[in-house]
Amino acid sequence: AFQEADIYGITIPITKYNYLVKEVERLPMALAEAFYLAASGRPGVVLVEVPTDVQKALMNTPEATGEVRLDGYDPDPALDEGQVAALVEALRHSRRPVAYIGGGVSAAGAEAELLRLVTDSGIPVASTLMAKGAFPDDHPLALGLAGMHGAKYANLAIHESDLILCLGARFDDRVAGNVRRFAPGARVAHVDIDGAAIEKRVQTHLPVVGHLKRVLARLLELVVPVRRPEWLDRVSELKARHPLVLPADEDGAIRPQSVIRAVDRAAGDGAVIVTDVGQHQMWAAQLITSRRPRHFLSSGGLGTMGYGLPAALGAQVGRPGARVVLITGDGGFQMNIQELATIRENNLPVKVVIVNNGCLGMVRQWQEFFYRRRYSQTVWSFMPDFAAIAGGYGLPGRRITEPGEVVPAIEELLESPGPGLLDCRVVMEENVLPMIPAGGGQDEFYEA
Repeated sequence: AFQEADIYGITIPITKYNYLVKEVERLPMALAEAFYLAASGRPGVVLVEVPTDVQKALMNTPEATGEVRLDGYDPDPALDEGQVAALVEALRHSRRPVAYIGGGVSAAGAEAELLRLVTDSGIPVASTLMAKGAFPDDHPLALGLAGMHGAKYANLAIHESDLILCLGARFDDRVAGNVRRFAPGARVAHVDIDGAAIEKRVQTHLPVVGHLKRVLARLLELVVPVRRPEWLDRVSELKARHPLVLPADEDGAIRPQSVIRAVDRAAGDGAVIVTDVGQHQMWAAQLITSRRPRHFLSSGGLGTMGYGLPAALGAQVGRPGARVVLITGDGGFQMNIQELATIRENNLPVKVVIVNNGCLGMVRQWQEFFYRRRYSQTVWSFMPDFAAIAGGYGLPGRRITEPGEVVPAIEELLESPGPGLLDCRVVMEENVLPMIPAGGGQDEFYEA
């Protein structure tokens, strides 16, 4: 009865593929296929369930499984030259294009091709959370984060565009919002290795199914660069008129944005920044300057609070010489706080910065905006002493409460050898702005 739960059936809706191994002889090939499926095509989770009797069974040392081939699975579809030609023509006639990029850019290793395509033709680039770092945040063509908590200028540029060049993204609800009002005057070109992702949520006028790196390489061969000075002037005007505004620390209180900005300045270009889920995640997406792919790790779906600490440990193990900084909230941090033991046991030099507002910040923000501050199960009556908890695990910890402590404390944390934790007590009722309400159009901004 210990394995009575149908793990195989339960997880089918949330995985790319599932295996239930009933005979030990099947295990080597199932594992080989699982790794192949997980990493090829559109990457995704593959679950292999190995029941206890199979785990305990004896078998001869398996021979090499050889190349994996699965009938009906095509992770590298051939390019349709007709689709590519239609996209080339659309780019030639477009006067107000915007490239909307997702995590597929880094999954395909297509950052260099993207950079060349957009710089040759002067195409502004808006990013999803998962694409952060795939295009340099400090590039003149960068619009940064798009969607619910993206900058006004990024969303307004998309709203005014005549062609959306979607590259490896999925038009999720946090970006597209009300699909009937998403880029109303634009044609949508969608490039994705997974044909099922195209036309899934928004009307697609120019579909291109294929490996993104190869699609972009082909576009570079065919596209004749077109200069669009009027459009770039308009985008510059939007940036100047609607900049991200950072509140100043006042009344002796630390603003969470000040903590994020200090981390950005102190961490350095090669640091790996990891976030948990919540308000701090959105502030980090807005304010951390990412110039390299796979240096900003964040969970982009399902509100997976608790992601940050285990992800930071994995990043540190995978990049033992890198500076890894976890930016987390007091809520998400407590969901996997026991992993401080893993840090201590393995002496991993992860730096933990807690943006501690004494509440579940993002849910509290929604309760403030949409439920007239009827706070329910979001505001704590006390705050745990995270510095003391770190000490209990044998790790150095410190708490700060004054604005003047922020910069020196973060610099000290990041420059010290080994792991460390900094508990930053920030104001509670601070909101992530701008904000487009759920289901709103890209020109509808909530101003509290």
